Amino acid sequence: MLDWLVGLQPWQQALVGTGFTYFMTALGAALVFFFKSINRNVLSTMLGFASGVMIAASFWSLLDPAIERATENGDIPWLVVSIGFALGGLFLYAADKILPHMHFGQKNEVEGIPSHFKRTILLVFSITLHNIPEGLAVGVAFGAAANAEDPRAAVLAALSVAIGIGIQNFPEGAAVSIPLQQEGLSRPKAFFHGQASGIVEPIAGVLGALLVSKMEVILPYALAFAAGAMIYVVVEELIPEAHLSSPTRRHFGVFGTMLGFVIMMILDVALG
Repeated sequence: MLDWLVGLQPWQQALVGTGFTYFMTALGAALVFFFKSINRNVLSTMLGFASGVMIAASFWSLLDPAIERATENGDIPWLVVSIGFALGGLFLYAADKILPHMHFGQKNEVEGIPSHFKRTILLVFSITLHNIPEGLAVGVAFGAAANAEDPRAAVLAALSVAIGIGIQNFPEGAAVSIPLQQEGLSRPKAFFHGQASGIVEPIAGVLGALLVSKMEVILPYALAFAAGAMIYVVVEELIPEAHLSSPTRRHFGVFGTMLGFVIMMILDVALG
């Protein structure tokens, strides 16, 4: 399996990796056919878990390799990584202000440019927005493997990113589809919208892999960019929503974050 993956082009590797993360989103969304609701403490734990995975992936899978690549290129590592990280956060901030969306738990607080989209679509857009950096992270990781000294090790490290994000996408898919069903959608429609929120990951992944594999000089910036975008999502959306989901028992979100961080750290260290 690994030899087959190493033999593919970077964009094909990214497509396989993000195809897995999308599949896990769809698999999680399918839980809407079996459950009518999500316990608030469980939802808080799910959101915290996603936060922990993304925080750990941001450092071990993105920022640390970015520092190494910048050093190898003879650049000033802290400057390159700081620029890329800041641009990633600014990109998500701009997208947050432009793309119309609404967070779960909000009633009529629509963010982004004015629109006439239904509430359910705005809720899906919210999840889609933070799936962009997840797909980008996987794509950039596989793109970085294209010119690595040890392609097998680099692809294995990129695979750990895909596995980690895929694991957190499973509960995330359920955290989208089940609340949508509670919003009044039928179960098939709630599943459709839940899985659709993950479609953007393969798109962002392939684009990220193509970009860094063709322009190696921007690789450290791209790695840090993906990290900055993911941290923005964690701080701006996931952790606040984890606390909102269980306002009187915030430790569920905290423990979920710690668990997600540890699992992603183990994947990165063991496979990377």
